[in-house]
Amino acid sequence: MHEHLRVIVADDNPVVRAGLTALLSGREDIEVAAEATDGREAYEAAVRHHPDVVLLDVRMPGVDGIAALPHLVRLAPVLMTTYSRETEIVHEALRLGACGYLVHGEFTAAQLVDAVRDARLGRAHFTHTASNALLATVRAQYAAATPVRPATPAEWRHFPQTTSQQQANVAHSLLSQREAEVMDLIASGMTNQQIAAACFISQKTVKNHINRIFAKLNAASRGQAIAIWHGGGPTRG
Repeated sequence: MHEHLRVIVADDNPVVRAGLTALLSGREDIEVAAEATDGREAYEAAVRHHPDVVLLDVRMPGVDGIAALPHLVRLAPVLMTTYSRETEIVHEALRLGACGYLVHGEFTAAQLVDAVRDARLGRAHFTHTASNALLATVRAQYAAATPVRPATPAEWRHFPQTTSQQQANVAHSLLSQREAEVMDLIASGMTNQQIAAACFISQKTVKNHINRIFAKLNAASRGQAIAIWHGGGPTRG
């Protein structure tokens, strides 16, 4: 295990690049090994510095992030940090191997640091725009697979498990380890006070976790979040 988590920051905007570097450099366990202004520089820096995580913008002159992504993921986990919020780009980035997708303006400094640390461990992080894009796709697949005529009990025994499991898997991948722990406790029926006691955190922190969970799962209530978490699809709150 490295003494420091080594990161490369790739973004053509010098203000954004400096901001990300400043946020990460202020942490004792994180070191920004190099900065890059396009995909080619990012790849060359990754070959040279052997980073633990690469932060990669989508739109850059020369070699953009999407073009560089399949080459970079062979060298290190890649976390997209970008203003690009189009559903197609989110899907393409994940298809090409990105381990998370953070849209600027949708994450705090602490969430960025958590995402970088978790990326090294293979845990995915998504801000709400990317989460909504993923969940919309899963729900569309679920709807497309549903028979037009009412299904018989025998058919339902064989049909829904795969799509339900897909939705549950996506839901689980959206949350950090702590958020997943809180969501499991919510699903077990615990109140905020009980969750706070179980996790040794304040009720305010529990509420913050729940707000982030609801945003990532696109849920309006505990009941809806539990249904999505277990792969049951959206329900009325």
